[in-house]
Amino acid sequence: MLSEKVGMFLFLALISISVFASGEKPVDELGIYEHLDEYIPSDITLTDENYNEINLKGSIDKPTVIALVYYECPGICSPLLEGVADVITKAKIDLGSDYNVYTVSFDPTEKPKLAKDKKRNYAKLVKGQDVQNGWTWFTGDSANISKLLNALGYKVKKEGAEFIHPAALIVLSPDGKITRYLHGTYFLPFDLKMAVVEASEGRSGPTINKVLQYCFSYDPEGKKYVFNITKISGTLILFVALSMFIGLMVKRKNKNTHSIKENQ
Repeated sequence: MLSEKVGMFLFLALISISVFASGEKPVDELGIYEHLDEYIPSDITLTDENYNEINLKGSIDKPTVIALVYYECPGICSPLLEGVADVITKAKIDLGSDYNVYTVSFDPTEKPKLAKDKKRNYAKLVKGQDVQNGWTWFTGDSANISKLLNALGYKVKKEGAEFIHPAALIVLSPDGKITRYLHGTYFLPFDLKMAVVEASEGRSGPTINKVLQYCFSYDPEGKKYVFNITKISGTLILFVALSMFIGLMVKRKNKNTHSIKENQ
């Protein structure tokens, strides 16, 4: 009985790992569903911090990084925007010349004045870059926001006055094609630079699979991903130990069954 329970546990664990690795989620579940190589719609209109109505796709003429947030967020939006300000400062590419950053609120109740106030605050964190022309802050109505979120595969959930949402940057090519997703709230300057370079050439870069993220670690000095032998060795040792344990339990069960048959 014990071996059967252990076997069932292992089976369920393997199923969970496979779902985790594939990144598949039930339809409409909170999170990000990557739409690489798809284009944003040409009929999305947003309002910038200066109250100008802007056709989103029409305004994009260079690689553009989109940060989806809501300005009154008490949670991960602040670390995300701080991460954006940090990587804008550190990346060896010119904001406003090589690429633009668009921050878009997905809360339709938020207005341009709030966007302008937020821009003023976060602009202070950026050094040596053209924030005024290169980093635009948008608001919009529910129809246009919904259209943008659906196009980018970005699912949020409202609970009371707050939103539950993922954290990521989404990179678009100059013609509005989705070319890269950068997940999290902290971004490596090298990753942003490569995403902008690829977007400028219209090349999409698939997000590193969660399994690969587990197997590889980023080496900031070498600017590349390296195989994490310590983590993988530990995992293999654990797997072998678990396999041996299950084997012993199965062998013991078979031995007990054989003894019972001999005594009958």
